[in-house]
Amino acid sequence: MNADVRLVRHARASGGWDDDPDPGLDDVGRRQAEALTDRLAAADPPSALFCSPLRRCRDTARPLAARLGMAPVVAPAVAELPSPEGVPMSARVGWLRQALAGSWSDLDARYAAYRQGVLDFVASAPDGAVVVSHFVAINAVIGACLGDDRLLLRSLDNTSVTVVEHGPAGFVLVSAGLEDAATQIR
Repeated sequence: MNADVRLVRHARASGGWDDDPDPGLDDVGRRQAEALTDRLAAADPPSALFCSPLRRCRDTARPLAARLGMAPVVAPAVAELPSPEGVPMSARVGWLRQALAGSWSDLDARYAAYRQGVLDFVASAPDGAVVVSHFVAINAVIGACLGDDRLLLRSLDNTSVTVVEHGPAGFVLVSAGLEDAATQIR
C-alpha cells in the first residue's frame, strides 16, 4: 500500500547558517507558521506530525500541533544537512553553496548516510504524515523520486509543501513545493 507524506520546509529563521547553529523563527517566520497551520488544518489534517530537532522546525510545527491537539514527534533523521567537521561557523555558507552546486556522490560517506537516513525515515512515515524539515532534506527526497543525484533540485520557499508517495516501488513525486528565487542561503 502506498502512503502520502507532506514534506514542509520550515518557516523563516531568525538567523543564518553562518551566524546561529539553531535559530528560532523571526516575526515573518511566526506568521508563516500560522498561515501554514491554517492551510494544513483546513485541508486534510495530518495523521502524524514529525519535525527536525532544530528550533526553526519545532517552532514551525508548534502552531499546527496546538490546533490539532497533537504532539510533534522530533525526528533527528530529518535534521539539517550537517556541516563538515572542523569548518568554522563563518565558513559554513560557502561550503554549503559549493555542495549545493554538486551531487550527493561528490560528498563523502557521512553525507550518503545522512541522505539515506532521510529517505528511510520518509519511507517509514505513515500515510497522511506531515514532516517539517529543511530544504536539503526535502531535496534528497525529491531526488529519490526523480532518480536525480544532485543536492539541489528545487529552491523551496519557507513553508512550502512537497507531497510524495512511498510504497513498495519507491518514491513518487505527487507535487513539489513552491519555489522562490529570493529564498536565500544565509
